This record gives sequence, structure tokens and C-alpha cells, in this order.
Amino acid sequence: MAARNLGSTTRAAESHAGGDVATASALLRSAVGGEAPTKRPRARFHRLTVAEVRRLTADAVEVTFAVPAELAAEYDYLPGQYVALRKELDGYERRRSYSLCRPPEPAADGLGTSISVAIKRDLGGIFSSWATTELAAGDELDVMSPQGTFTSTLAELDGKHIVGIAAGSGITPLMALAHAVLARSADATFELVYTNRSTLDVMFLEELAELKDRYPARLALHHVLSREQRTAPLLSGRIDAEKLDAMLEHLIRPETVDEWFLCGPLELVQLARDALEAKGVPAARVRYELFTTDADRGAEPRSGRPVEILAGEQTVTIEFTLDGQSSTVESPVAANESILNAALRVRPDVPFACAGGVCGTCRARVIDGSVQMTENYALEPDELERGYVLTCQSHVKGERVTVDYDV
Repeated sequence: MAARNLGSTTRAAESHAGGDVATASALLRSAVGGEAPTKRPRARFHRLTVAEVRRLTADAVEVTFAVPAELAAEYDYLPGQYVALRKELDGYERRRSYSLCRPPEPAADGLGTSISVAIKRDLGGIFSSWATTELAAGDELDVMSPQGTFTSTLAELDGKHIVGIAAGSGITPLMALAHAVLARSADATFELVYTNRSTLDVMFLEELAELKDRYPARLALHHVLSREQRTAPLLSGRIDAEKLDAMLEHLIRPETVDEWFLCGPLELVQLARDALEAKGVPAARVRYELFTTDADRGAEPRSGRPVEILAGEQTVTIEFTLDGQSSTVESPVAANESILNAALRVRPDVPFACAGGVCGTCRARVIDGSVQMTENYALEPDELERGYVLTCQSHVKGERVTVDYDV
């Protein structure tokens, strides 16, 4: 996904949420700012048919899925949310999350609807390479219901001046957001700083130009190309701290902006957050989402990494509730495995997507006991205070823990 949906610590170097949940909650900042939905529907996969695969660039495609009428409510979403795709490739189950790139449209009675994601091929990425070269209309794929908090109710953005900063495939959630905001509110304005290597790498180039033509006075586009010379020096070269400061001085005045949406790799997102903080922009007005590449990840577990418990070995007990059913699994202390990995050994349907602390799909609430999280880019401070954890990053502290995926 542009990947979605990610609470982070104050600085990139602090992204390790060591210590217990209470300690982590004191360190973490909100990824979305303001109020966000706290009750998330249970993420579920459904088999959907690919309606169209459209080429965006040499290494990126837009994939549209047909959603039948009976599942339309399951795939209702807000601009900025994402879906996870699931496919077995090379003997492993692969799950990848991608932001929805089109604004939601209500389904006509009895006719169903559609959802679209953009997939960019990553060098060495198994899933993205397959999707951008072999996936075709008529194929079927497991698609998780929409998730994520890199969004806002559109009513909250009426009449606002919104700025998006994106890199590469980070444009996908901002495409949906810009379309929706500009169409809904006659006095909202949207400004987009979008950085790529060259013109040939710009995803949705024609759509962005068309959107600019439709809203010439309310949409400002700033294409920054790192490997292609542009007329304006400010729009040429890689965005670094000096260039971003210049943009905030001469191109975009932070004091005029109501909401900021940042989407891209950690380096760019953190650079922008630091720059905005230095300009006095309140953190509550800055929403951000990180994305990871397909090549960043190894093969995820399909049913939990095998763990052998030796005779007399010390273990911890993990109890969890999912869909109203309670399960228990023992985990060797020496294995230091995550709650998610242990749970998958007895319940392959435990929800997860990225398994890297980024998407938040594996979120559960600690009912009893305590855990230590390794990474957290998805949970907000108020969620941590209420005991929610990312089970893909959580390790048991003590002898026993009980978590609930249904809360």
C-alpha cells in the first residue's frame, strides 16, 4: 500500500516501541490527528473477480475488482483506506496491502460496485512482479475488507485547505482523497507535492492533469522530479531538508493549511513531519501513512512458523478470542515468537496483512497480562492506553497473556 495507516514515534529512530504497552503509549504520537474511528469492523477476506487491469506506467497497474451487491456493504470505505490482497505464490501465502485509489461511489440497488487499487512493481518483489505482469481481467483474488485510519470523514474537510505530500505509489490514497474532497466541497482547496524520479514514473499522470483542468482554481499540483530537470529549481532534484524548507517558505505557507496528509517511505514522511513541527504546525493537523515495498518482506507465515517445544522447556500461555471462539496456544520462551505467529498455529484465520507493524490489521486488546511491542506504526496513543496492541509485534511478558481480537 502505499501502506497504509501508521502511528509512529516522535522520530524515526524511536520507532522501536520497547517496554510495555503503557511505556509505549507515552512515546507514540497519532498518525492521523484529530478524531478517527475507534471501532473497526473485523477484517475479512472475500474472493473477488478482477474486472480490469489498466497500465499506469511501465511498472505500475491499476486493478479494479467487481464487488457483488451482497458484499457492497463489506467494501464501503472512506478515501485513504486500503485493502489487503492474498495469493499463494512460490509455495507461500503472500499478503500485500494497497490503498484504494478511487473515491467511493454508492452502489445502485442490486447492481454491486467496484474498488480499485494501484500496484507498483518492486525490484525483487514476488507479489508485485506477479500482479503487474500476470494478473488479468477475469482472475479471482482474495481481497480483505477495507481498513485503515489515514482518512477523515469528508464533512470534516469541507471548506478546508488541504496539502498532500507523496512519493511514488504514495499518491494512491491521495488520489481518492483529492477526488472526493474537491467534488464534495465547492470551497475546499487541495495542494499536492508529488515526487518521482522522472515523468515516466508518475502514476496517474493523466488523471491528475484532468483533475487540475476540472478544478483549476482549487487544485495546485507540484511535480518534483529527482532525475529530470524542471524549469523551476525548487521542483528539480531530491527532496531534502533544505528543499522542503524552501517549499514551506515560498510555495506552501503552513499557516494557511488546515490539514496535512503525508504518504511515502519513512525517510520522506519523517522529514516532512520534522519540518512541519519546526514551523509550529500542531501534530493533530498532520496525518501520515508509510508504505513498505514488496521486496522489503520475506515470506510471511501461512499458518504460523513451526515451533518445537522440548521436554521441560519453559513456555508462556497465549489465550485469544476471535469471532467469539477462545483458543489457547503454548509458546517456548526461548522462541520469542509474536502472539500472531503463535495464534496462527491454531487459528489460520487470525487477521493480518503486513506482519510488520504497519497496517494495524492484527490489532487486538490485551485483557490480562502484558506484552512488549517491537514496532508500532499503526496504533494511536488512545488505543495504546486502552490496551490495544499489534499482535504481529507483541511478545508476552510474564507467564500468560489473554488478548481479544473481537473487542
